[in-house]
Formats: sequence, structure tokens, C-alpha cells
Amino acid sequence: MRSVTAENITETFLGYFGKDTDPRVKEIMASLAHHLHGFVKDTKLTHDEWRESLELLKWVGEITTPERNEFVLLSDVLGVSSLVDMINSNPAATSSSVLGPFHVSDAPEMALGADFKRHYDGEVILVEGYIKDTEGNFIPGATVDIWQTAPNGLYSSQDEEQDINSFHGVFTADENGYYCFTTIRPVSYTVPSDGPVGKILDATGRHPWRPSHLHYIVSAEGYRSLVTEVFPNDDPYLDQDTVFGVREDLVIGYKPQAAGTFPKEGFELSGKVDDAFSKIDFDAILIKK
Repeated sequence: MRSVTAENITETFLGYFGKDTDPRVKEIMASLAHHLHGFVKDTKLTHDEWRESLELLKWVGEITTPERNEFVLLSDVLGVSSLVDMINSNPAATSSSVLGPFHVSDAPEMALGADFKRHYDGEVILVEGYIKDTEGNFIPGATVDIWQTAPNGLYSSQDEEQDINSFHGVFTADENGYYCFTTIRPVSYTVPSDGPVGKILDATGRHPWRPSHLHYIVSAEGYRSLVTEVFPNDDPYLDQDTVFGVREDLVIGYKPQAAGTFPKEGFELSGKVDDAFSKIDFDAILIKK
């Protein structure tokens, strides 16, 4: 095609596809071209604006490391990660939520009742629940991968003072689908804002704050894995999470427990907690593949 114009460039682009192009690839690329070309036309994008956009994407690549994935963070703050979660969620199962860029692979396997808190100061949180299917049946042997920030608001991969596996652990639910552990109350924190994502937030007058939460990846043979988060119902950022991760069924109460009522057995901290603490009950519902 020699006479490419602003009116026919999208169709020309699609006409260049090979006859053996995978249908799904063709569908995705066709939609991308329609929306991207339409965006350029609608905004009457200038050369300077396009060059600045390319420089920002270049910066995203340059700042990305094994410990910090700025591409994931960019997807998160633009709402793309959450939108993919939403359109792929099943209403019969627990809502999915963003994975985020700070999950540590190969976290240590931990016994039920293990403790994340270790030497850190703060309120003890006892977390327990069940892994179930959509019919209410317990799923024995499900894997529950948990992680969170330290009290300073940093994940282990962001903080040289923490061991890489700090506040990370993998549990195996028992024959009744039950899991439990103790930790410290998570805190609200800011996503990294010293790079291109921060520039976008500043340009749009947005803050970088996330409500406090626990991250979960729950998986079991024969079921779709669930990536989700659990939020306390009193966090000030619930209604303006900068990565759009909050879902109604993921907001729960931290139930205050009186001093001296911590379980006398079954937990690593049994016999060691004399102060008041809080309790979280969270059941995860998985859908069959």
C-alpha cells in the first residue's frame, strides 16, 4: 500500500498480517491498533508528546530490576491489572486482586500456626480460615502463599534491612482446608513514586497510597489459582487505592481479642502472647478449572 493515510492506516496495518496468524493474536492486535490509532487521532498527539511518551516507556524499562518491576506497577496504577482481574473473575469465587510487583518466588514452606512477626514490634494478628470450593466443600491440601510489608511499609525486596523471605511464607491447608498463622498488623504504604509511575501520579494529581493488606495466592489441584488481597475495614485509603485493588468481599474486620485469650496450643506464639491482639477470619473460595 503506497497511499497510506490517516483514514486507512488501521486497515492497512491489519492487511499486512500473514494468512497463518493465530486468530487470537489477530483479534488482540486488531483491537490494539483500532484503539491506539483512535487515541492518536482523538487527542491530536504532537511529535513532542509522542517522544515524551516513548522516553517514559524507556525509563520504565531502565528502572525495572528483578526486585522492582515498573511495568507491573505502571499496569497497576493505570487500572489495567485490576481490570484484567475483574473480567476474568467468577462471581461464585472469591474476588481476585492485584499481584503487585513485590511477590517473592520460592518463599519458605511454613507449618500451620507459624509466626511472621518475629522480632518486630506491633500488634499481633491471628489469621485463620478455610479454603473451599463454590459448593462449600473444604479443599484439603490447598497451598496458601502469603506476603505483606514490614511495619516500615516496605516489602522485603525493597528493604536491605530485611531478609528476602521476611513476611513471606507458604502454608499447606490441612485435611479440612484449614490454614492459620500469626503476623503483625499490616500498614498503609506508598507505591514507589521516584520513577516514571511517580511522574504520572504527580501529573494527574494522584497520591501513591495503598490501604494496608495481606497478599494471598491460593492454589489447589483441579482449581483455578486465586491471586487476591485482604483489607481491614478501617483503613483510610479503602476508597482511593492507587492501584484499584479493593473489592467489597475482600474488606474484613480485625476483631479485637482480650489479653490472655490467645490459643494455648496450635500456634508458634502459643504461651507467648500476654497482650490484647486481633483476629482475622478469611475463607477463600476457589472455582474448578
